[in-house]
Amino acid sequence: MIAFYRTAAIAPGKLASTLAFAKEVSAYITAKTGSEVAVAMPVGGNPNRIGWSTRHESLAEFDAMMMSLMTDPAYVEMLAKSADNFIPGSVRDEIWRTV
Repeated sequence: MIAFYRTAAIAPGKLASTLAFAKEVSAYITAKTGSEVAVAMPVGGNPNRIGWSTRHESLAEFDAMMMSLMTDPAYVEMLAKSADNFIPGSVRDEIWRTV
């Protein structure tokens, strides 16, 4: 099993618009790919972050999902429109496998 985590720091004054975007993009990805996307915020540490996570049967399945999204004009446009919600350079991706 593969777990994917993406986090990003929220720009000052952008909490409300970031939360709206996070829910919108997670619903879009779930509808398009069938992979359920969870949205979360930290309980400790820097509270001005948001994250998304998905689970996949294999790395190949995850890669296929990401490729379908990166070539989807609607998804790419959604990301571009939301860019000002985040601090540049703060997006972090992690891919874990269960043991």
